[in-house]
Amino acid sequence: MRGFCGCKFRCFIYDFRAVYKYSDKTIVHAASGTDYQEFRSHFTEGERVYGYVRIETGDELSKRAKFAFITWIGEGVGALQKAKVSTDKASVKQVVQSFAVEILANDPEELDFDHVKSVLVKAGGANYGTGK
Repeated sequence: MRGFCGCKFRCFIYDFRAVYKYSDKTIVHAASGTDYQEFRSHFTEGERVYGYVRIETGDELSKRAKFAFITWIGEGVGALQKAKVSTDKASVKQVVQSFAVEILANDPEELDFDHVKSVLVKAGGANYGTGK
């Protein structure tokens, strides 16, 4: 069975992550898994990386799975490589098509789990829980 991203893993499992990186001039599926810290470790200063993450949001009344598409451009990436990200991202989006938010990041703090989750919660609309 193939998941949403076309990889051999089941992307719809709880808190799924997928990473796409450059291998020479080709974008390849670099990693999959459920550990967020392992996912985050792929986003380094000198690389352009695309990430796809599933996070469960909601409150005690309802739980919802939300997906985020993350484009990372590290501080050490050259100007020409930065410019190519916009066109290359369109190719990745042909594979990763279903997501609630898109995050363009170049600061490691923007990859914090709590930050990504808060962006997804804001995109989810009304939150009717009691706050428990």
